[in-house]
Amino acid sequence: MIDALAAEWYKLRTIRSTFAVLGTIAAFMLLCVLWSWYVTRYWDGLPAAKKARARAAPAEQPLVVALPVCAVVLGALTLTSEYAHGMVRTTLAVLPNRLALYAAKGAVAAGTVLTASLAALAAGTAAGNAIVGDRPVATFQGPVPDVAVHLLWLGLTTAAITLIAFGLGAVLRSTAATITAGMAVLFVAPALAQLLPSPWDERIWSALPGSLSNQIAGAPGSSTDHGVLAPAAAIALLVAYTVAALAVGALSFTRRDA
Repeated sequence: MIDALAAEWYKLRTIRSTFAVLGTIAAFMLLCVLWSWYVTRYWDGLPAAKKARARAAPAEQPLVVALPVCAVVLGALTLTSEYAHGMVRTTLAVLPNRLALYAAKGAVAAGTVLTASLAALAAGTAAGNAIVGDRPVATFQGPVPDVAVHLLWLGLTTAAITLIAFGLGAVLRSTAATITAGMAVLFVAPALAQLLPSPWDERIWSALPGSLSNQIAGAPGSSTDHGVLAPAAAIALLVAYTVAALAVGALSFTRRDA
């Protein structure tokens, strides 16, 4: 298993698409800095009466939007790119144990996204707080332990989305189909759910994978209604989605011909 992990890590870090995804995460981390600078300039221009009511999205907000997309892309490409080029046959010839290979690929993909996400979130938030300074901007002044837990859960939910896309890729075996399906689940399905009559709109929206992140890791001090699920229920549902996607993907990967 150690050799499989090392081989998959070497493979992943030599693919151009991996650097494109990581570069996108780095670019959005810089957008966090730009957003914090904009909030500071906007705050300084407000009259004193409006400053007490002014609110702004937290420094990490650009990454909150971008990370799920990057997770879907990298999770899909980890396996579907080998099917597209036929390299999966060579990989299976070297490591015939399909379950070990599947586990190694998923672990490397999730670990890479988790590490990059946490690093970018920490850097973007720290830079944003340094730029804002002692200005009492809402959501920029949360307690350090609460902010740390919030960022940790954002990273973990991003890694879970990577694994869901990875399992989906094992079933679909197509990069375009996997990314399209992943984006539909994350962004289209929640929008469609909100068109349903109340109270089913909020209930179904809250249970979709694309809506769980905010319910698990809502920004400290934010007054936004993130959904009807408690954090523990949202975590359990995210774990269930991840396990189900990995299980179906493992069944497809081990039983179907390459």
